[in-house]
Amino acid sequence: MDKARAIWRDHWRKARAPLLENLDVDFLRAVESGDQAEQAEISAKKQELRDITLTDISHVTEPAELQTQWPTCLGDKPERI
Repeated sequence: MDKARAIWRDHWRKARAPLLENLDVDFLRAVESGDQAEQAEISAKKQELRDITLTDISHVTEPAELQTQWPTCLGDKPERI
């Protein structure tokens, strides 16, 4: 199960990559406009995405149950992974 958990976290990493890229663009726009409140909000969203791999899934003991674990900050779980 440890290997399965690591693989599942890799799926999370792949799903968050484009989200982080989009937030990077939004952050640069906020910097250009001098909007510090927007910068702080975007930074918080980015940190939430970075922290998903720290999610405790050690309680999951079955692969089928593992597949039900999907962080909400990633949006909807893709049908095919």
